Amino acid sequence: MKQDQIIKDSIPQGWVEQMPEQTRPFLRLSRYDRPIGIWLLALPGWVGLAFVAANTGTNLNIVDLKYAALIFIGAIAMRGAGCTYNDIVDRDLDKQVERTALRPLAAGTLSLKAAWAWLIIQCLVGLLILSFFPRFSQMIAIASLGLVAAYPFMKRITYWPQAWLGLTFNWAVLVAYSARTGTLDPQILALYFGLMFWTIGYDTIYACQDKEDDAMIGVKSTARLFGQKVKLGVGISYVLTIVLCVGALTIPPGSFARTLCLLPFALHLGWQTLRLNQNNEKLCLNLFKSNLWAALLLIAGFALTDLL
Repeated sequence: MKQDQIIKDSIPQGWVEQMPEQTRPFLRLSRYDRPIGIWLLALPGWVGLAFVAANTGTNLNIVDLKYAALIFIGAIAMRGAGCTYNDIVDRDLDKQVERTALRPLAAGTLSLKAAWAWLIIQCLVGLLILSFFPRFSQMIAIASLGLVAAYPFMKRITYWPQAWLGLTFNWAVLVAYSARTGTLDPQILALYFGLMFWTIGYDTIYACQDKEDDAMIGVKSTARLFGQKVKLGVGISYVLTIVLCVGALTIPPGSFARTLCLLPFALHLGWQTLRLNQNNEKLCLNLFKSNLWAALLLIAGFALTDLL
């Protein structure tokens, strides 16, 4: 692609651009030129594994490493499948938004038939990965398909598509936790909803890039809903994230000192909020991408709770 034909927020000189030309539309359709989404889908699963260790007082072991690897491979497949499905549904809307106008289906560089075939292939890979999980976890994972299928339509009917994305993108925390414990309990549900608010915060930051185009074509988002109070909305979302994460560590009653492990994660979210300028698209993108580090801080915090 020429410089003026590069999809916004992609990595222009990344490995996707070095692949054979006929494969690039498929790779772009799966957003492999924007790997942050893979991490944000996989890392909640890793958070779940670390949370099991924190809750049970055990160290991470080879079983956790196995599930971590499977979750990451599954995230590659299912994030690609989700993006493919999203672009199939949104192909007409994408043509009207500057940031998305060069996506393969919107730009006409890939046929709709080919996109559906690619979607099926990626889903089959996801099913293969799921076969290595316990039956209960498989049932939980399959239950997320309704959320995935409905997500592209949420921005047409509600100003809270970021909340729906939060429910969808953090499902791996439930799958990982159930794989290691064989159950779901109030602690993991508190953590799940905490991560949902985290997603509302960071995806609101991301949506700030599209506010003007979204307003013209009638696409809804929390960035538009919050208006000039985006920083306040993001800040409240992040505060709720921390409150629920604290709750996850203290239900049933446990040592409140363990919640100090959340401090680096909380400080990072606070830093994002203070830095946010909704009119600076480059800054918004960089703050959004920094949530990779936020998640790693949360994982490290849970892994180190035994020191407190």
